[in-house]
Amino acid sequence: MISLPSVACVDGSLRSASAAKIALSYLRPIPDLAGDCGVAAAAAAAAAAASDLTVRDALNSALAEEMERDEAVFIMGEEVGAYHGAYKITRGLIDRFGEKRVQDTPITEAGFTGIGVGAAMHGLKPVVEFMTWNFAMQAIDHIVNSAAKTNYMSAGQIGCPIVFRGPNGAAAGVGAQHSQCFAAWYMSVPGLKVVAPYSAEDARGLLKASIRDPNPVVFLENEMLYGESFPVSAEAMGADFELPLGRAKVERAGTDVTLISFSKMVGACLKAAEALAAEGISAEVLNLRTLRPLDRASIAASVRKTGRAVSVEEGWPHAGVGAELVATCVEECFDYLDAPPERITGVDVPMPYAENLERDALPQVADIIAAAKRTVGKA
Repeated sequence: MISLPSVACVDGSLRSASAAKIALSYLRPIPDLAGDCGVAAAAAAAAAAASDLTVRDALNSALAEEMERDEAVFIMGEEVGAYHGAYKITRGLIDRFGEKRVQDTPITEAGFTGIGVGAAMHGLKPVVEFMTWNFAMQAIDHIVNSAAKTNYMSAGQIGCPIVFRGPNGAAAGVGAQHSQCFAAWYMSVPGLKVVAPYSAEDARGLLKASIRDPNPVVFLENEMLYGESFPVSAEAMGADFELPLGRAKVERAGTDVTLISFSKMVGACLKAAEALAAEGISAEVLNLRTLRPLDRASIAASVRKTGRAVSVEEGWPHAGVGAELVATCVEECFDYLDAPPERITGVDVPMPYAENLERDALPQVADIIAAAKRTVGKA
């Protein structure tokens, strides 16, 4: 008889003890990994001195350090090697680690994703890059049916420590088939962890944690953030730095309304909060960082404090991330709410190609300001 492993349930969607007992094996426990990654002293010193870092360089440095730390980590995807990545996230890594660990693949997402999943099941730690998450639809069977479910279906005997990463959501002028946000798709799947960084510190700390995690992780980046610079502390540039998955961050404290978001829209929320402050409205900005497991405790703590909530995302409204966030607010904070929660989303249409229509299809700072004002009765 096969006994199920003792795995702590970290997913907030498991609301009963019986459900937890049934599904406790779909995720694997996270080991204590506090070893030295072996990065050269000169590189570490240069990193520690850095004060600003682009998201692109944050991802690149995290990949390099994790490959130094663990020889089981390797990268595969289209143009990740000789071309140094379509967005230059893997710049210089093939020169440093060689073709065996930075593998250029044919243009066949279904093929190389399946190879990556198989390698993970045999003990390696692949980082699979998609040129865009829109192309990952070719490989969704491997991500959902193989990577996400096999640990549970094998009673914990077959793990899949793999990271799927690449740009998600709208870029600029690339049309409907290259602009979709897949956050809601993947955060609905038991067995996956889903991460969506905003800042350089997010990107660096969350990617390192994702690579070290024994479970399959969907890592949703944003192309428009790659070139943005953010202040980064010396601690965040340390080789052992990582951010815990499943924990949100309060980017700006406030008392009147909570703006809840992830990825690029966190920046829009911060701009909206600045404008609202000029009008005497104190907005708290909560950066989710991880969508599965969702940090329901931090959402509840913030909304109970402010009494109002506005969720902000670029994805579509129907069955979107915001729907889960509003449900969380109602389930956890109903008696604390002073106004109905609001959702700001992309328009419910395929992304237009025309620049003016594309802008109108995505949330703008003015939309967030208007929603926040409605919740406080100042519309």
